[in-house]
Amino acid sequence: MPLFPLNTVIFPGGQLPLRIFEQRYLDMVKQAIAENSPFGICAIREGTESGAPAVPYSVGTLVRVTDWDMPQTGILHIGTQAEERFVIRSTRTEPGGLLVGTVETVSGEAATAVPQELELAVEILRHIIDEYGDAHFPAPHEFGNAVWVGYRLSEVLPLTLSIKQNLLEMNDSVTRLRILTEFLRKQIN
Repeated sequence: MPLFPLNTVIFPGGQLPLRIFEQRYLDMVKQAIAENSPFGICAIREGTESGAPAVPYSVGTLVRVTDWDMPQTGILHIGTQAEERFVIRSTRTEPGGLLVGTVETVSGEAATAVPQELELAVEILRHIIDEYGDAHFPAPHEFGNAVWVGYRLSEVLPLTLSIKQNLLEMNDSVTRLRILTEFLRKQIN
């Protein structure tokens, strides 16, 4: 699986626009578009986005290209849709500098009802979506699903990269939502 280490975390069901200009990633995206195949986005644990391949965290998210445009030669703008999480089992760097990994997908979390004591998270997410609209949060909205609410809040709240990574790696949607609700309560008070 081609891997794209970035200074961001994307959660299943999320969207991420990207600006691609390095040759290794231009080639990766061209192949993904031609084959309608996914590639993996992982947060960077060590290193930087450009230059030598960065060392990614071991859990990332598969994405597919949903649209693309090349407004100027050598710069590709793409939209991506996040699918499922994966764990990197091993990596190698190809001659062109592209990081490729052997990955294993992580089974998705089952939809879980939002506990009543965590409804604050739903209320705040509703306000955020009302403010930014369907362009950033396309329907269907699953406000009753703790998995969906937790993923969307994890994407938009001002959390550090390592906290977002920890939230991505969790397999317990209610615990994730509990952590996010506690964060929101601290911001309100």
